[in-house]
Amino acid sequence: MKAVIQRVERAKLEVDGQTVSEIPAGLVVYLGVQKGDEPMAAEKTAKKIANMRIFSDADGKMNLSVADTGGEILLVSQFTLMANCSRGNRPDFFAAEAPDRANELYEYTGKCLSEYGVSVKYGVFGADMRIEQVNSGPVTIIYEEPAK
Repeated sequence: MKAVIQRVERAKLEVDGQTVSEIPAGLVVYLGVQKGDEPMAAEKTAKKIANMRIFSDADGKMNLSVADTGGEILLVSQFTLMANCSRGNRPDFFAAEAPDRANELYEYTGKCLSEYGVSVKYGVFGADMRIEQVNSGPVTIIYEEPAK
């Protein structure tokens, strides 16, 4: 499982010109599910994201988590994070999990995040989405939980 975590001032996700999800300050998390990922990977990834201290405290130090700040998470499934670009110019996505299983683990990751007291909004799995976000910092973290 791989996550690209971006701290944002706000974000909005649209499908077919209609707003599906919108968050104020918080995190946009692009989540890729790899073949062989298990629920434990979703649990560990959610715990890491919910508790990651990447928001500034009163002294300006990155010491607070999204849960500490009351921020929200926009969770977006993104199989392209599993791209293999090692050969040629066309990436392959053989490492990405099959859609049904990937969606199951994507939704489970969101459920796990919400158990940490964080409001989670979702993209539309498999849809062509348009995402507007105002990055803060910018702060972008790549987190990977290897498949077992």
